[in-house]
Amino acid sequence: MILLSDPKVINIPVQDCGEPLAEIASVPEIVLDPRERDEAGAYGRVRIGVLERLRSASEMLPDGIEFLVIEGHRSSTEQARRFALQEDRLRRSGITDPFHLWRRASAFVSPVEVAPHCAGAALDLTLIDADGVELDMGGAVNGHRTGDEKYCPLGASGLSDEARHNRNLLARAMGGADFVNYPTEWWHWSYGDRYWALISNADSAIYGPV
Repeated sequence: MILLSDPKVINIPVQDCGEPLAEIASVPEIVLDPRERDEAGAYGRVRIGVLERLRSASEMLPDGIEFLVIEGHRSSTEQARRFALQEDRLRRSGITDPFHLWRRASAFVSPVEVAPHCAGAALDLTLIDADGVELDMGGAVNGHRTGDEKYCPLGASGLSDEARHNRNLLARAMGGADFVNYPTEWWHWSYGDRYWALISNADSAIYGPV
C-alpha cells in the first residue's frame, strides 16, 4: 500500500494545466452534503476536469443511486490543521516517535505538500438512494475520526455482503471515470494530483495546490 507520505509521491513533478475550480452543486445529478462546509465554501468546489469526470461516473450508477459529495477542495491552512489534529490523536494513543507519528497520521490525513484536496483534485463521497438515504458502506465517511479505522480501507475485511456490494459499485463507477482511490479511505477518490499520477503511471500531475 502506497501512502501519501511515500517519497515517490512528492517526487512526482507537477505541470498544472491551469483549470479553475468549479461548483459541484452546478451538476444536478450530484448531491452536495453540508457536513464539511467551510466559511469560504471551498468544500463544494473541484477542478473542472474532476467535476466532468464525476458527472461521467454518475452515469455509470444504477437508476435510483446517486453520489453524495462530502468534500472537494480544501485550503492548505485547513489541511495543516487537520494533519496536526490527527497527530495529536495518535500521540494521545501512545505513539511518540516523530517519524512513526508522521507516517501514521499520513494514512488518513495527507501532508500539505502532496494533499489531493488542496489541488482541487479529490472528492470525499458516498452513495445515496432515491430518498437521499446513505447506502450501507460498512463504515462512515471519515470513520478514522471516531476510531473506527478497521473498516476505513476500501478492501477492509469483515464487511457485510451489502456493504461490499456498495463499495464495489462505488469503485466501478469512479474507476471507470479514471479516478484512483486512496486505499486507506474507501470514500476518497482523486484525479490529476501527484498520487493519481504515481498510481496511473502518468509522467506528471496536472493539478497542484490552488
